[in-house]
This record gives sequence, C-alpha cells and structure tokens, in this order.
Amino acid sequence: MISPEVLRRYPYFAGLSNEQLITLANTADEATAPVGHFFFHEGDTLRHIYIVLEGEVAITIELPAQNREIVVSTIGPGEVFGWSGLVPPFEATSAAKALSACRVLAFDCQALRAEFEKDCRLGYLMMQMLAQVIRDRLRDLHIETLSCLAS
Repeated sequence: MISPEVLRRYPYFAGLSNEQLITLANTADEATAPVGHFFFHEGDTLRHIYIVLEGEVAITIELPAQNREIVVSTIGPGEVFGWSGLVPPFEATSAAKALSACRVLAFDCQALRAEFEKDCRLGYLMMQMLAQVIRDRLRDLHIETLSCLAS
C-alpha cells in the first residue's frame, strides 16, 4: 500500500474522491527496476499497471525475425504503462523495458478490477484515463510507423 497523497500528484486521478484514492492506494506498491529490466513482454498476461515515478521506460515492439526491437514510445515520470492489464484478455500488446533505473507504482490489476465492480464510477473514470493513454500510444505508433516508412 502507498499513501493516497502520492496519487494526488498525478492528473490521472483528478476528480476522484478521497475514498476512491484510498481504494487505489490500497492496490498499489512501490517498486524499483534496474536499467534493462523488462517489466513485461508482448503476449504476457499482465498483473500490474504502472506509473513511472522516476526514470524512463521504453514501450517496444519486438521483431524476433530481425532480432531487434523498435521503441514506439518513451514513458517518463507521471506516465502510465501496462494498461492492457485492465483490458480483456489482459495481455501485453507490446513490451516495456527500463531505459534507466526506475521507480514505479505497481497497481494490482486483479484487485483494481474487483474494486471497479464495487464502484462503477471509479471504474468508469479509470477507464476514461486508460482510453487517453491508449489514444496516445496509438498516435506514437503511427508516428513511428511513418518514420520507418520514410527511412
């Protein structure tokens, strides 16, 4: 568990009541990761959704046939990754790798989904936030695709 005050710092949680922030805080822990750590790989079942507190995380698409990965997006402090853990079938659509030593908040997705069942407004607000994250990642993917085509 983390302090609900930590969550107040992030715009993703604007509009949530103190009780809802406490609920979210109860599902989260702080974690660290060294440079090069993979939080998950494409196709993994996700158990956590993350917010970067310190450091940078690369969202990548792995190209095994070419033995390389493409960085689609770089996530920094205050940004969310691992959103697929809240969207069925709960599988990662890309990989996430620490570009630097990172400190993150890790929210337990199963606990979050259970809380969303109890408090539909909380679930609705959180899914609106996730929709914005998904929109931004899709934009980043389009930009990266155009960049690759132009090369």
